[in-house]
Amino acid sequence: MSDNGFSTQIVHSDRRSQPTNGAVHQAIHPSTEYGYADARELAAVFQGKAGYTYARQGTPTTAALEAKVTTMEQAEATVTFSTGMAALTATFFTLLRAGDHLISSKYIFGNTNSLLLTLADLGVEVTLVDATDAREVEAAVRDNTRMVFVETIANPGTQVADLVAIGELCRARGLVYVVDSTLSSPYLCPSRVFGASLVINSLSKHVGGHGNALGGAVTQTGLYDWAGYPNIHAQYRKGDSRNWGLLQIKKKGLRDMGGTLSSDVAHRLAAGSETMALRMDRICANALALARHLDAHPKVARVHYPGLPSHPQHARATQWFGGRYGGLLGVELDPGIDVFECLNQLRIVILATHLGDNRTLVLPAAHTIYYEMGPERRALMGIPDGFLRISVGIEDEQDLIADFTQALAAVAG
Repeated sequence: MSDNGFSTQIVHSDRRSQPTNGAVHQAIHPSTEYGYADARELAAVFQGKAGYTYARQGTPTTAALEAKVTTMEQAEATVTFSTGMAALTATFFTLLRAGDHLISSKYIFGNTNSLLLTLADLGVEVTLVDATDAREVEAAVRDNTRMVFVETIANPGTQVADLVAIGELCRARGLVYVVDSTLSSPYLCPSRVFGASLVINSLSKHVGGHGNALGGAVTQTGLYDWAGYPNIHAQYRKGDSRNWGLLQIKKKGLRDMGGTLSSDVAHRLAAGSETMALRMDRICANALALARHLDAHPKVARVHYPGLPSHPQHARATQWFGGRYGGLLGVELDPGIDVFECLNQLRIVILATHLGDNRTLVLPAAHTIYYEMGPERRALMGIPDGFLRISVGIEDEQDLIADFTQALAAVAG
């Protein structure tokens, strides 16, 4: 591991891998197939030797991005996918079987919740718990429990899971610990610190940052030994057993399911990642200022943001994320305010779904990304009808505050 800081390592990652002609970026490799002069060499790559065969399983360009993500997470290896949901799907579908039991935080992204419902339809037992308390996770463990899944900071309620204690529990029980670090990003804290077995990142968000590319990643920390995990296929039980899980995800999840990240997009995400630390510092500062302002506003019932002392996990977030609390706010408007009328008054902030963008984005969560869940599931997650999900960007702080101020002033309370 390099002694250089976060940004220095990422900015110089491509150059230090010695691309041709002194380039400071890895080239974009659009080739679908990769030819060999020796048929034995081709066969050797198919049988496990490092190399490239068909772009569905990766290219030199995706490999360069994977190296960057691995460095960010202070981990051992990464496999990239076309989206963050593809990365999650590959992880769950290749490592779990019918009859297995998965414990998940109940505070999770809406599409992830939908994916868990699909898993349940296919015979995987799923238990949702309040992951802000590791005791609830422990109480849910069964003989057939294989995996625990949490988000570092929940979307959209910003609950911070009991990450370290859950990691200790998983290590003691031999459970696979999957941590989605999309909202905190590797910059605020690499998830190996929490004892994660596998880390999920939606590269579309803070890593890429510019709202112009979709991608996802699964990263292996090396903290889990797959030798005792029953669902690893015999053909992947070779070499260092710490690598077996990611190898199976790459073969069964990427190769077989085909959620491949293109070289063009990988290059765009890799370039975007170079400024992640700068962007995240600005985003976190803006988010804290906006959270404080809205928390004091008479037309706002409640603000959910880990940077506020009133947040239930404020102390935990401060300890783990170094005084930076991410860019997501959950804002509950006063029940008497028409959420649509309020949002329609915004002039700078964009009404759109996405996170981790340079631009500030907002949407009415209950009526959009969580509508499909139905009222009972939304109530379980703490998402009332007047709940705004705000993804804060890098605009000037006072412009953001002024925009929300004038929008709230324009609607009756």
